[in-house]
Amino acid sequence: MQNPERRVALTEAAVEVLAREGARGLTFRAVDTEAKVPAGTASNYFANREELLHQAALRIYQRVGAGPAELADAMAAEPSVELVTELMRGLFQRISTDRTGFLALQELRLEATRRPRLQAALTETISADVEANIRFHLDAGLPGDRETVLLLYFAMTALIVEHLTLPDVLAPFPVDDLIAMFVHRAIPTTP
Repeated sequence: MQNPERRVALTEAAVEVLAREGARGLTFRAVDTEAKVPAGTASNYFANREELLHQAALRIYQRVGAGPAELADAMAAEPSVELVTELMRGLFQRISTDRTGFLALQELRLEATRRPRLQAALTETISADVEANIRFHLDAGLPGDRETVLLLYFAMTALIVEHLTLPDVLAPFPVDDLIAMFVHRAIPTTP
């Protein structure tokens, strides 16, 4: 029987290796070394490298998601454009804080262009996350519609990629102002 805590530790180690070494550096041996476990441990927990890559992606999404307490605090406010702006700022802050996780996800995206099974698994994971965000937005009664969430998703993704990879591109532009602009342009105003 597998130890669930060890499995989490191994996926955390995989995320660290991905961010530091890229997908080519992600080996069972590298994960074992990063996790400080005996050689061969990762291969006992994951059937193959594809599964390890996919589990690393799932772990990244767990790491950057808002926790229940954070969501409850945010959602105590009245649904408004300002609340959506604060939710987007919170997302940006969580991902900026977990730079390693997001960079590992970018490595997985690149690797997915060469591995059809990984591409299918990553597409399924990210598509499900986008749909969950749309459902959350609509169910919470936040202003805007499905297209609002899609626009914000793609705008925030690009903003985060720039921030974590080429921060000097963003240097002249205050990030909080950019996020507010994204939200105000994505949410249709009523006359």
